[in-house]
Amino acid sequence: MTTPRATPPADRISRTLRAHSFNAAAAQYAAARPSYPPALFDTIEELTGRPLAGSRVVDVGAGTGMATARLHARGADVIAVEPGDGMAAEFRRTLPDVPIVQGNGNALPLAGHCADLLTYAQAWHWTDPAKAVPEVLRVLRPGGALALWWNTDALDVPWIAEAAERTDRHFGLNLSAEKRNVSARVADPTGRLDLVRREIRWRRRVPLATHLANLGSRSVFLTQGAERTAAYLAEERQHLLAVFPDGIVEETYDVILLLATTPSTSTA
Repeated sequence: MTTPRATPPADRISRTLRAHSFNAAAAQYAAARPSYPPALFDTIEELTGRPLAGSRVVDVGAGTGMATARLHARGADVIAVEPGDGMAAEFRRTLPDVPIVQGNGNALPLAGHCADLLTYAQAWHWTDPAKAVPEVLRVLRPGGALALWWNTDALDVPWIAEAAERTDRHFGLNLSAEKRNVSARVADPTGRLDLVRREIRWRRRVPLATHLANLGSRSVFLTQGAERTAAYLAEERQHLLAVFPDGIVEETYDVILLLATTPSTSTA
């Protein structure tokens, strides 16, 4: 009898493999991932001092277009940048009228000083800030802004904290701490950006199947092998049915927003 080969721990799986894992699960990602609340975009407008409507926005690491769609709906003139073929194909299927180009935050395929706003929704952590920060400063016009944000689990909600602990034990990691330790210093170790931080809490109610599909669409699951992921999600389903016997899960998120503006006049 052949002994199954062990799946490597999540911390030994390369960032590149995790970053590209989404392409094979683009449809699942689009269907199950949470979007972003209107209050997030209200806060961006408040901090930048200008409406999104009419602004030239570049959404980097656009994925399947969740953030792009919300920016477009607010009247922004959006162009998307996405490195993955699978994610870009899903993007084009759902947002056929929004331009998308291949590229990533470390080397933006854009002219200098062309954008009022650069956005990275769930995407900045895949960049190398030593390369990405100079690209931000090159592409933004004077007085432009950079907005980075992440949906993070609200760990003060008991069932969410318990679920996060189960995930951490399963993978032998502290994934929940990674999510919460989003700071200006981590996002920009170069110190060239004056990032301010805001948190926006919001909720959504989804069927249990959607909640589990959302979990399964995360890179740490996508790179662990189908059998191991399926076993975990089957066990998690039983835990959650004890909390939500009607099969409708109330997810609570804190969107962490980091935003910086550039000087209104060029220093060059």
